[in-house]
Amino acid sequence: MKKIGLISDTHSYWDPRFAQYFADCDEIWHAGDIGNEKVLDRLAKVAPVVRAVYGNADGGVLRHRLKETEIFVVEGVKVLLTHIGGYPGRYAPGIRDRLDVSRPQLMVCGHSHILKVIPDRMRGVLTINPGAAGRQGWQRVRTLITLEINEGNMQNCRIIELSDIKGPDGGEVLG
Repeated sequence: MKKIGLISDTHSYWDPRFAQYFADCDEIWHAGDIGNEKVLDRLAKVAPVVRAVYGNADGGVLRHRLKETEIFVVEGVKVLLTHIGGYPGRYAPGIRDRLDVSRPQLMVCGHSHILKVIPDRMRGVLTINPGAAGRQGWQRVRTLITLEINEGNMQNCRIIELSDIKGPDGGEVLG
């Protein structure tokens, strides 16, 4: 069994609670708009494995270090990690074809700043957008997700609300 932390749209923001909520995770997956490689470096101190893709707001350093899309298998579950993915019925351009060709059981994406957990029964894929963990954007509450993957099964999906976007949290913008 692996416990996974899902995060997206940090936009260079570090909240110390990321480390608190992901402390017992085996892996952390960041679905883009990281903002600064220092965010990834801090996440690497929290979990043994950090997987990430760049987002549309990420600059050259992150685009050089990361890919736009990653496909991998964890505990028997094939995963597609991307930034702009959409969701069933409203996939981003090219994603539907990518899902049909690669046939993942789980797609993790970001971009919209809207937390969503939606199954696509026709394609057999669960789409998870962990919402936005940073302070940039219009979302009212910053969110994270944890879930467990065990022998091909996804279970114990937990939504974590960090705080109102305007509330104090002890975080910092990494520059």
